[in-house]
Amino acid sequence: MGGRTEEHRTLPLGGLPVIAATRAALAEMLVEDRRVRRGAGLPPKLLTSANGHVLALCDRDPAFRAAVAAADVIDADGMSLVIASRWLADAPLPERVATTDFFHDAARVGERGGMSFFLLGATETVNAEALARVREAYPGLRAEGRDGYFGPGEEAEVIEEIRRARPDVVWVGLGVPREQAFALRLREALAEDGVTWIKTCGGLFDFLSGARIRAPRFMQDIGFEWLWRTAMEPRRLFKRYAVTNLRAIGVMAKHGRRTREAGRIAPRLARPGPDAP
Repeated sequence: MGGRTEEHRTLPLGGLPVIAATRAALAEMLVEDRRVRRGAGLPPKLLTSANGHVLALCDRDPAFRAAVAAADVIDADGMSLVIASRWLADAPLPERVATTDFFHDAARVGERGGMSFFLLGATETVNAEALARVREAYPGLRAEGRDGYFGPGEEAEVIEEIRRARPDVVWVGLGVPREQAFALRLREALAEDGVTWIKTCGGLFDFLSGARIRAPRFMQDIGFEWLWRTAMEPRRLFKRYAVTNLRAIGVMAKHGRRTREAGRIAPRLARPGPDAP
């Protein structure tokens, strides 16, 4: 791994080490990582997310699994992982770290610290609208970006564009599995450019731009946001969720013993008796 964080424990879920941290804690991690890494010649820290779709794809695609496992931090952007951790571990994950919510946590601390974000992904129109809304909501945050429609022959040019922007965080929204593979190459390319984080973010820009609407909060809280998204885009998502949800449950069950062992609460040390030395 490229330097997995030491401040928070991880809980193995579906074979992946998922960080047991709240969104607020991750936002504070960004502040600290920027303080430590900016100007220190350290490579960016790579953060990615796990959900049912990711677990299912990891189970059948070793190359994708390796790309996810190579991240420095893997957060739980799926309520199914949080619910499974509650069933399997005495010390479960504290909450879901939905990237669509976490972006705003990061933007708030970024605005206070005068940070710069680069939004890479979506169509040109969606990316531009997402940037406009981010700049309006967080005027103290510098935000640049570009669309995600580029081929292998244009990758060096895109990386150079990011390098010229000198961002603190690059949000990579190219879709699974493309964004994980690209983020690894980007981390290597920007190893000496002072970037603090590279964060994969899936369809984040569609939500930032208003092109898509989140599920009602109660559906998010009970782990049914996937059902809302399927209802919004049935032709694209019905087959995906019908297959991956069942597969993800099977994957977490397969690795359940390891989750239970890692998630046990350590017993308190017995106090020495009066006759102890």
